[in-house]
Order: sequence, then structure tokens, then C-alpha cells
Amino acid sequence: MKRIFVSCIAVVLVFILGFAAAGAAKEWKKVRVATEGAYPPWNATDPSGKLHGFDIDVINEVCKRVGLECEIVAQAWKGIIPGLTAGKYDAIIAGMQITDKRLEVIDFAGPYAKTPGSFAAMKGSPLAGYKSPIESVTLNEIDAGEKKLIDDLKALLKGKVIGVQTTTTHSNFLDTYFKDVAEIRKYDTQENVLLDLSAGRMDAAEASLSYWIPIMKKDQGKDLALFGPAWNGDIFGLGNGIGVRKEDQDLKALLNKGVRQIHEDGTLKTLAVKWFGFDNSPK
Repeated sequence: MKRIFVSCIAVVLVFILGFAAAGAAKEWKKVRVATEGAYPPWNATDPSGKLHGFDIDVINEVCKRVGLECEIVAQAWKGIIPGLTAGKYDAIIAGMQITDKRLEVIDFAGPYAKTPGSFAAMKGSPLAGYKSPIESVTLNEIDAGEKKLIDDLKALLKGKVIGVQTTTTHSNFLDTYFKDVAEIRKYDTQENVLLDLSAGRMDAAEASLSYWIPIMKKDQGKDLALFGPAWNGDIFGLGNGIGVRKEDQDLKALLNKGVRQIHEDGTLKTLAVKWFGFDNSPK
């Protein structure tokens, strides 16, 4: 009987210790963070191969606040979430918006930014001359006036070619609202969208205002014009977040702490104005 009792105690202790070890938070010291490196000014790669941009500055500040050593690596956009879930890196910072669909696969710290989408066309085109009667549309709260605006835009874009970066909230937006009237042409990078728009191989493109506004101040975007309202809500998600694996809740908590600190001390606003020319930090 004594042996049975001792054996039972041993089994219970093994179970408890094993459970405690499994539930213990990982002590993060170094994290490997992926970015696209091809979506300026969020993230880009200079001629020497060095990554730079808003995302890079943000993650470096976040890591500094919480005592993490961050290694930042470039990863093509299309494979960036699969790379995270496969364990190639620990987090993603790439201007990625927090959406319900993405939350089915990964989790997010943040948001650290929030910017609406917008259409752009070349100056002098009929599309560039369109004046929207409504400045901003929140897609999950569409009223009668906003529905009429969307219908008017559908008529304006009928038969046109619209470019967009693939597997983004912007491509989902176009597929949902304009696929039935226009050809939606998808590209691997935003840079290639801009190249074809500038070359006249499409009529319009859709992307974040935080992409359009800075690029329009440079030579490659000086002939662009925005048209239509700013698009918010619904498909566009809850803002831009730092992607992490669902099981890494301890890392999420650390990154959230860092994001909160740089938001509260004004660093996030300073970086946004530096890279975008306006403050797109979450309100």
C-alpha cells in the first residue's frame, strides 16, 4: 500500500511540474523580426541592402524599451505570414493591418498606426478630376449617401484597370466592391503597381494614404493625384499591428508594452511625421 501511495505521489508531482514548465512564459532576449523591405516609407531596402523606414524605426524603439535585441530580416510579402507560422522568425512588422481573416492564423501586438486607403490616378486623367462629395467612408457603417458614392465610383471605374498589391486589405477591398465593374490587376510589390500606373498600363491604383502622400512628394509620384474618399473600417481592419504566433502571448505582451510606451511618450507620433508627413498613430 505504501509503495502504491508513493508511486501516486510521484505521478502527481511529475504532472504538476510538467504542467508548470509547459505554462511558464518564455524569457525573450532576442527576436527575429521580418519586414517586406519593399513598401516605402513603411519599409524599404537601400542600394547597399540595408533596411530602413517607419516600421524599422518603430520596432527598434519598441525593442529598446523592453530590453529585446531585434534582428530584422527581409521577407517577400506573399510568404510573410507562412514564414512566421513556420518559425522562420518571431514577429512581423510590415505595415500589416489587423483583420479578422489574419487573426484566424496569427495574433497581433498593437496597433501602432492606422491609415485609410485611397485611389490614385495620373494627373490629367478623367479619374483624377473626380471630386468626392464625401471626405471619408467607414465601410461597416455605410449610409444612403455613402452607398450612392460607391455606386457613382463603380460607374466611373467601369471597364477600367485598377492595380493593387496582392494579398492585402486593399486587394480585398477592390475584390469586394469593384471586381464586378473593373479589371483588378494584382502585383507582388507596391513598387510594381506604381511603375505600371506611371507607364499608363492601368487607369488607377489603390493603396494606403501613408504610401501615396509621401510618394507624391518625390519624383516618382509627382504626377499622381488622389481621387475619391478615404476608406476606413471593415475590410481595412483595426490598424497596423506587429504579427506574432498565437502561442507566443508572452512576446505579444512585451511588444504591446513597448508600443504603449512609445505612443505615450510621443515617439510614435514623431516617427510618423518623419516618415509620412502626418501623424497616423492610433487615436
